[in-house]
Amino acid sequence: MIRQRLTITGKVQGVGFRPFVYRVAKKLNLKGYVKNNTKGVQLEIEGVSKDIELFKSHLKKDLPPLAKIDNIEIKEIEPLYRGQFNIIQSDNEVFTSKIASISPDTAICDNCKFDIFHVFRYSGYFATNCTNCGPRYTIIKTVPYDRVNTSMKNFTLCSSCQKDYKDPMNRRYHAQPTCCKNCGPELELIINNEELRIDKGDIYKSVAEFIKEGKIGAIKGLGGFHIVCDATNEIVVQKLRDYKHRPNKPFAIMCKDIEQVREFATVSQKEEELLVSKEAPIVILNKKKNQNRIAFNIAPNIHRIGCFLPYTALHILLFEHLSNPIVATSANLGGEAIITIKEEIESRLPFIDFILDYNREIINAIDDSVVQIVNEDISILRLARGYTPKEIILDKKISQKVLCIGANAKNSITLLFDNKIIVSPYIGDLDNIKSYEFFKRTIKTFERFYDFKPDIIVHDKHPSYASTLYAKEQGIATFEVQHHIAHIYACMAEYNLKGKYLSFAFDGTGYGDDKTLWGAEIFIGDSRKYSFKPIKLLGGTKAIKEPKRVALSILFDRYSLDEILKLDFELLKEFTQNEIKLLHRAYSLNLNAPLASSIGRLFDGVASFANLCQIQTYEGEAGLLCENAYNKNCKSSFAYNITNNIIEINFDFKDKQIITKFINTLVNIIIDISKKENLEVILCGGVFQNKTLLELLDARFKKEEIEYYYAKSMSINDGAISLGQAYYKYYKL
Repeated sequence: MIRQRLTITGKVQGVGFRPFVYRVAKKLNLKGYVKNNTKGVQLEIEGVSKDIELFKSHLKKDLPPLAKIDNIEIKEIEPLYRGQFNIIQSDNEVFTSKIASISPDTAICDNCKFDIFHVFRYSGYFATNCTNCGPRYTIIKTVPYDRVNTSMKNFTLCSSCQKDYKDPMNRRYHAQPTCCKNCGPELELIINNEELRIDKGDIYKSVAEFIKEGKIGAIKGLGGFHIVCDATNEIVVQKLRDYKHRPNKPFAIMCKDIEQVREFATVSQKEEELLVSKEAPIVILNKKKNQNRIAFNIAPNIHRIGCFLPYTALHILLFEHLSNPIVATSANLGGEAIITIKEEIESRLPFIDFILDYNREIINAIDDSVVQIVNEDISILRLARGYTPKEIILDKKISQKVLCIGANAKNSITLLFDNKIIVSPYIGDLDNIKSYEFFKRTIKTFERFYDFKPDIIVHDKHPSYASTLYAKEQGIATFEVQHHIAHIYACMAEYNLKGKYLSFAFDGTGYGDDKTLWGAEIFIGDSRKYSFKPIKLLGGTKAIKEPKRVALSILFDRYSLDEILKLDFELLKEFTQNEIKLLHRAYSLNLNAPLASSIGRLFDGVASFANLCQIQTYEGEAGLLCENAYNKNCKSSFAYNITNNIIEINFDFKDKQIITKFINTLVNIIIDISKKENLEVILCGGVFQNKTLLELLDARFKKEEIEYYYAKSMSINDGAISLGQAYYKYYKL
């Protein structure tokens, strides 16, 4: 007879891990206990050696759907020769840091879908969930993940739910948000700031009728409110665009099921797997040609559309009364954090016709994740609900506690401590007060989760970033990491890479080591070797929003002012002759015309020359339009030269295939340099969100037998900067 104590870390709280352990131990007639603690789960097992080894093999191969083991520490202890196997209450042990994993929220499981239509207690109940699904991150205040530490604390279980909660053989055993319509949160339908007195069972039908009538509403999801309306109604979608001051940026749409998605979009097997997965992200799909199911202005001027499926009981029950898909976009004003309380909907979004709310608090707000399929594999554009908090387990432990606070755009934060990297959900852009306040709250949230007090804060080199200024204000040690180095190390972190790689860090703009703006950089190891010829950004940040200024700057570099005034380009019609003269003077005297070596800005310039986009109404619009205009039948490209490691493309600005040839030329440059340097390759930065570019590169890399990496389980854009900062610091430590 032997007895062992196992301390298990990973996603083992709130995922049915303890009842799973209980069932296996009972089956093998083992004695002992299992409990949550601030590290994860601790258990003791006593029995014959053969059965204990069999027990441990079950731990590795038969885990519950949401569970994941990172590490098991095993200690031999003295047998007690008595008792049974029990699940016992979490203890109040105090550790130097809490390290138990926080599980992401997940979509409603098939069993709970069955319950809302066939089991009386859950019939028509919007908050139905179990151990295998539902809210986690959005309702938790701190670990361990016990009901008392969640926003379900104030909802007392009815006798039936209490029985399920205490039964280790039930799938709702210790499911902290479990409840039924007799004891759980309640829905509330609000119009004109007053609750509509209506039978709870009729709420879904009433909301559906409002949507059919062309009303715009706000519906509370897991991590915040969605603004919703009929996705087939051109007039109401345009109203929503006008209200949100969002002229062209695509809206995501929620569909009843896969069959409805297929009415207007093509869906591959991989895309379907993502749509129906427990993460239930927004998946970027190709529109069907000549489809007339969805309003054109859902995603104007591009051939792609973001779709997702109902991921809560509330959504599913609503779609019982809807035949059309709905717009379901984050409830906020442009660039702000998602709204989680009805009072803010009422005060900040006065155009909302109705609000569907419930009385369970969202403690931690979170947006929907956005993904696409590239080369038959996932590529994440926004890492949020379903995927985060995200953990990476490191080879070695460190003694410091490091807070990494990312960049200004698509911000996230990352904690580095012990042998863990923990990445927060997407936070947003930090150039408005609401998002900045959300950024600070997220830091406090993660510090609370892990009793985390940073020894050092790692930030971007840009001196004016809100995140940089935050770091400088905290009165503790700081460490800066160059923006594109962080991009590279984010990819290295995902694959646990070490050593020297040839890295292409292509994005919009990042603060460079020479205090100019970088975004078209090619590194060997940590040293930049190649870069594209810089462009002067006429008007500074204004040029980022106006591609015509980038194109004009490129013309200034090639032609004299007199020659330019005689040229026949559509973009020149966007300026008066006097404006062109003033901008040329600014260009010549370097007045508010900072240099930027940027592939993102080159895409802007090319879009302007092609007359696709002269003014961007949202970030990346020009790049999306370029991707949309790519002609796969054109194999031509532009010549380019490299002088003193500066790359310059020899554009023909009047070429009708300028966009396609530009993308083909980028592929040639990347492949040619990769062959020359003969190193494994990393592709990183927001430019590689371009699906066409990535797929062209994949084919060429395979043909040339070059090993390459790009982010798949993490964001490829600035959302991963904080992760790169953490891995760089860890690597250097």
